[in-house]
Amino acid sequence: MLISDAFAQAAAPAQSDASLLSLLPMVGIFILFYLLLIRPQSKRAKEHKQMVEALQRGDEVITNGGILGVIINVSESYVIVEIAPTIEVTVLKSSVQTLLPRGTLKSIEPRGGKTQKPKIAKPSAAETNQVEETSKVAENKDTEPEKDTEKK
Repeated sequence: MLISDAFAQAAAPAQSDASLLSLLPMVGIFILFYLLLIRPQSKRAKEHKQMVEALQRGDEVITNGGILGVIINVSESYVIVEIAPTIEVTVLKSSVQTLLPRGTLKSIEPRGGKTQKPKIAKPSAAETNQVEETSKVAENKDTEPEKDTEKK
């Protein structure tokens, strides 16, 4: 015979250690994600929830939109924040980002240390024309009796 018979090799022993080692990187990545991402985020969320629950009247806050103000009223889901002496805004409690120390808003000054001047509303062109027309009508009424007396 020129061709020899082929024989199969003996089966290799099962390697259970290799399958556990292949899972080790996956477990390591999960632990890394937990320590660096999940745990700090849940800790921040818990602190924010406690801060929102503890909000009370008179607290100075910053909202998520960057608005600074003083809390005037607190309800179950909403907070009324005074952002200027006569301007009040109603926002969700959860949109309060930071609780500031008391007196912070008083210490903040506009750039240059100047206070803002109140803006005076200028009348529109239509209002100006209307005022001029009414003054002309009034003048005409005053001059009409004079003309009548001159004619007589």
